[in-house]
Amino acid sequence: MRVATLLSALATGAALLTAAAAPATGDPRPAHAATAAPAPVEKLYGSAIRALPGQAKVVALTFNAAWDVEGLATVLKVLREQKAPATFFLTGHFAERHPEAVRTIAAAGHGIGNHSHTHAPFGELTREERAEEVTLADRAIRQAGGSAPLPFFRFPYGATTARQIAEVNALGYADIEWTTDTTGYKGTAAGMTVQKAVKKALDALTPGEIIQMHIGSLDGQGPVLDAQALPQIIDAIRSRGYRITDLRTLLDGPISPEALTTPPGEQRP
Repeated sequence: MRVATLLSALATGAALLTAAAAPATGDPRPAHAATAAPAPVEKLYGSAIRALPGQAKVVALTFNAAWDVEGLATVLKVLREQKAPATFFLTGHFAERHPEAVRTIAAAGHGIGNHSHTHAPFGELTREERAEEVTLADRAIRQAGGSAPLPFFRFPYGATTARQIAEVNALGYADIEWTTDTTGYKGTAAGMTVQKAVKKALDALTPGEIIQMHIGSLDGQGPVLDAQALPQIIDAIRSRGYRITDLRTLLDGPISPEALTTPPGEQRP
């Protein structure tokens, strides 16, 4: 018995030493990409997604968050009352500054994507710096919200290149951009109004439209126009025979008429 116990202890120690001596992989990918990326995500690789596929009359609402949270309560209230899903693309800095906001968005049943860590122009960064922007944001969103973000990445300023999209794909993310931006974030100081934001959303109305809005304003001053415009945008979209769909249907397959609005809290994870 003593000999067997000693041999077992020696074997365990040898295994631990072998493991400790093994070289580190240095894998920079987010945890959800440390193994093979799931096939539903891989089918979205290779280019920027600027509209939902198919001919169904559906629209996806998305919000970027890199600054303040002034418009968030209004946006979530409207989405809840209208039973409309949305996807929020957060920067890592936003998640670090506003962890409660991240948890509130998740608790409301909406999807959360990655919008880089500092919102730096990717074209001015090295490949290593771009990878760090993605992975640090992934980590910050996980820590703030308690769960992984969707495998959706949106480039700062919408500036993409084929090479940079490939880099993001290698990190386990599909590049999800937009069909139109309401530009409500520019605020009244730049001449924007609620009606102009609504018009920009409707002028681009087409099956599969992805609308980009923001939950804050560029300078943190004045009203959050996208939050104020949201009820009119939803009403106008629906009055034209379109329905609000969840961007997460991209992971399920082609958008069909059955892939329609689900109340927040009942959407797919």
